[in-house]
Amino acid sequence: QVQLVESGGGLVQAGGSLRLSCAASGRTASRYAMGWFRQAPGKEREFVAGIAWNGGWPDYADSVKGRFTAARDNSEKTVYLQMNSLKPEDTAVYYCAASVRSPFGARESLEYDTWGQGTQVTVSS
Repeated sequence: QVQLVESGGGLVQAGGSLRLSCAASGRTASRYAMGWFRQAPGKEREFVAGIAWNGGWPDYADSVKGRFTAARDNSEKTVYLQMNSLKPEDTAVYYCAASVRSPFGARESLEYDTWGQGTQVTVSS
């Protein structure tokens, strides 16, 4: 059973940066894509970024493209989301998710098998 735990969220001023981490524990598959999603109060959960099992095929939502970068370290079973030039509209709970169903990545939440509990990111103006 794989468990995911996000960390690195917090408070930051607009224009600032944060790096989120997602650590996997337990038994993991050799090939699984990782995705980042976020959900703001009153809004639907949305795709933010994805990365394939081998660290390739990075994929980003248009709203974060050029500002966010996803990476992974399989030896440490950890994925990261570097968030730069943060905007108040980036405020949300951020979730990481793993997919063995779609090891090269997906934007649809239903393609992901395991989810973390989320970490709060708040961007002030």
